[in-house]
Amino acid sequence: MELTDRKKQILKIVVEDYIRTAEPVGSSAIAARIERRVSPATVRNELAELTEMGYLEQPHTSAGRAPTPKGYRLYVDELMQRQRLSLRETEEINAALRTRLKELDQIVAQAGRAVASFMNYPAYLTTTGKKKLTVRRFDLIPVDEWNCIGVLMLSGNRVKSNLLRMQLKVEPEQFPALANLLNAHFTEIPSAEMGEKLMGLTEQLPAPMFLLLSQLIAVAGDALEEQQQKVITAGARALLKLPEFRDAEKAHALMGLLSDGKEHLPVPTDEGPMKILIGPENVADALKDTSVVVASYDIGDDMRGLVGVVGPTRMDYAAVIARLSGFADGLTRLLDPHPKPLKEDTDT
Repeated sequence: MELTDRKKQILKIVVEDYIRTAEPVGSSAIAARIERRVSPATVRNELAELTEMGYLEQPHTSAGRAPTPKGYRLYVDELMQRQRLSLRETEEINAALRTRLKELDQIVAQAGRAVASFMNYPAYLTTTGKKKLTVRRFDLIPVDEWNCIGVLMLSGNRVKSNLLRMQLKVEPEQFPALANLLNAHFTEIPSAEMGEKLMGLTEQLPAPMFLLLSQLIAVAGDALEEQQQKVITAGARALLKLPEFRDAEKAHALMGLLSDGKEHLPVPTDEGPMKILIGPENVADALKDTSVVVASYDIGDDMRGLVGVVGPTRMDYAAVIARLSGFADGLTRLLDPHPKPLKEDTDT
């Protein structure tokens, strides 16, 4: 039997009515909705043939028809009308995609405050990828004629999405070609190389597509930089209680580093569990009269973090190291989805 256009139309009506009502669909209801008027008897014959072909089933002898998995598959592949997200739905999706990172930021910020309070020294925490992040895949989802969603799948299975307002209108049929271009030439490479490749396409693409491509590459660069490393500080005011920092100029320089120059705080790249930098071993001038102790912790998803304290060179190193190790181990257990079992202390 041939799957005619009328059979496909009837199948589409059955699937959509069944999805909406969860009740088998009868021939009269279908006859009332079909584009070209046909009798209920004709519809019944078509329903019988669709059932025989395996696209529909009849739950009860006198009932209407319901789709089978085969019917749903044909509907999804050929008959379903694609829907575009509303702006409200887009915003809700963006909020949901940000939830995981927002939760991580909140945990890290709270941990920073706890470390600073417990140690009575300023503290800082970082989250960073163990490997250099890249974009693994780009997707483009049209929203309306002036808006689209750019979805970036980053290495480490992190997802970033942005609602983009197009500067010039891009026709919907151009989106697949633009996504293919992005995935063929702008994935698995550093953000700096993305910029170089973008400049080489200036003369090869229509202005609307090039402008949208530029927006996406800018979003990708920002996302990679944002996800690669974040630094959160806490407890800078604890410095004012230390006699070493009664000198206002010295205290001001260090507090400025903790608030505005966080990127200059030590971020050891080796895999050791603990790093201690004393006085002049620190690169930043504001840290020359301090000691910095940094411990690493695992976050999972190929990410690691660092938790550090900044204090006077006379700090109680043994106590600081022990306490900081405890915080790092606790953060690993809290954040790593596959933490190692705790080791019991044993006397030898």
